[in-house]
Amino acid sequence: MSTIRVRLTLALAAALLPVLLLGILQSAIAFNRERVDLRRNLGFAAERSAATARARMEAADILLQTLAPGSVGFQCAQRLAEVTQRIPGYANLIRFDSRGRVACAAGDVPADEQRAMRPWFQQLSVGQPLVITRDPGSPYAQEPAVLAAVRAAAPDGRFDGAFVAVIRLNSLEPSVADPILPAHSEVALADPSGRYITATNPKAFTTLPADWRARTRAQGSYVWYDRDAGGQRRVFSAAPVVGEAVYVVLSARSPGLLSWAWLNPLSGIVFPLLTFALALTAVTVVTEQVVVRWIAYLQRIASLYARGRLSVRPVQADQMPPEIRELAETLEDMADAIVGRDASLRDSLAQKDALMREIHHRVKNNLQVISSLLNMQQRSLTDPAARAAMSDTRQRITALALIYRALYQGPDLKRVDLRPFLEELTAQLVTGEMLHGPAVQTVLAVDALVIDPDRLAPLALFAVEAITNAQKHAFRERGGVLTVNFRVRGEEAELEISDDGQAPDDALVSSGVGRTLMTAFARQLRGHADLVRNSSGGITARLTFPNPAALPERPEAGDGNQAAA
Repeated sequence: MSTIRVRLTLALAAALLPVLLLGILQSAIAFNRERVDLRRNLGFAAERSAATARARMEAADILLQTLAPGSVGFQCAQRLAEVTQRIPGYANLIRFDSRGRVACAAGDVPADEQRAMRPWFQQLSVGQPLVITRDPGSPYAQEPAVLAAVRAAAPDGRFDGAFVAVIRLNSLEPSVADPILPAHSEVALADPSGRYITATNPKAFTTLPADWRARTRAQGSYVWYDRDAGGQRRVFSAAPVVGEAVYVVLSARSPGLLSWAWLNPLSGIVFPLLTFALALTAVTVVTEQVVVRWIAYLQRIASLYARGRLSVRPVQADQMPPEIRELAETLEDMADAIVGRDASLRDSLAQKDALMREIHHRVKNNLQVISSLLNMQQRSLTDPAARAAMSDTRQRITALALIYRALYQGPDLKRVDLRPFLEELTAQLVTGEMLHGPAVQTVLAVDALVIDPDRLAPLALFAVEAITNAQKHAFRERGGVLTVNFRVRGEEAELEISDDGQAPDDALVSSGVGRTLMTAFARQLRGHADLVRNSSGGITARLTFPNPAALPERPEAGDGNQAAA
């Protein structure tokens, strides 16, 4: 069964659950919106970076056309070198004649006998004004670069060679500090085959998809998600920089929902979870201090009442909440009522005990009166058989009177200690006959047992019959030793009364009144009676019956009312 603390916590958790779910839903929507924005912004950044690079290439075209007229003649190499030094990003400026030979250059130019036959040179010769290529046929710089060539024409319009600018690729690469780029972005340039030419952080990139060029050509820029070389999920964007020769590739972090919430704790999942946990903690503490603590206190008071310590009072009730204080006052009123009822019940029990003792006393006196009357009647009889029958009846009545005396003189009106009772019963029966016959010695060995009157009566009458038979048949002429043994053996109890006389052979098969009564008394105790010859030659009367201490107690007369109450 759940406690009040658990129930209150579950109730609050159920009440706060919609708020938590709403916070998580809002966080998921915000995360998705930010992811879409990141994807869109990265695509815009790639296109803008490509546009910036193309603008630089167009500026190179204008520069080449401006410098073309003065790219021959005296001190042309010096002038080109000065331009190269002043404008960053240019590795070399070169003037070729119509046969592909170097006419003037700002720096060293690699030898190339097939220059006039290169595709880029042929395109210029047939009339194309500007050609940009990543593969001019020879390395024109010691680092990745593109070659921008402008067609040179004679005054009559004939092809007169080319003016070439060697532009470093890193000068076309957008800066990672550019505000248009998302935070923690990395930049790389790639060739048409998907091979990276330069990269700010090579580990932040991955192999380009198989269809990346087709998608870039169709959409202007292509955005996709993948894992980088370090296994971290990132978002990538690609856009052409120089026609189909050079592409810019951007890489930015693509946070998951949990990492995004960790980076955005106030608007992510962490804040709703923290609010939820704090609310549960608060209600748990408040419940503990305001409710559970006082209920536990009242529970301890109630347990003391259950142990009978009804004088204890909840002295801390003034500090309790009003509702629990009313419960404490009700508990205190209940204790007072129990004390009053207990006192009344004790008085009633004392009166009942007194009345019961008086009744037992009167019954004992009446039985003694009957015994005295029978004794008087016995003395007036002359028939020995009638006198013997009267004596037997008187002894039985004496045994019953002894039971009632043991009840009203003992500490418990419902039970009698069997050991002193058998001792007194045996003494009375033996002493009464000693005045009329030889002496009889008694030997008693009785185990301790407390027995109720309903079982004591047949047990005592069985003993009277056994002792009377021994006095009549074993001790009448010679006396002897009477042995009384009572033993408790687990779930059974056994009473043996033995004499040391010389019993005739037919003594064990006789069927007189005494034998019949002994059998009847054994049946009342749900046991059985036996007569056997003992080692001394006498008779042993044995009564075996269930041990009263091992049997479940029978309900008292008032138990039904208590159960109903």
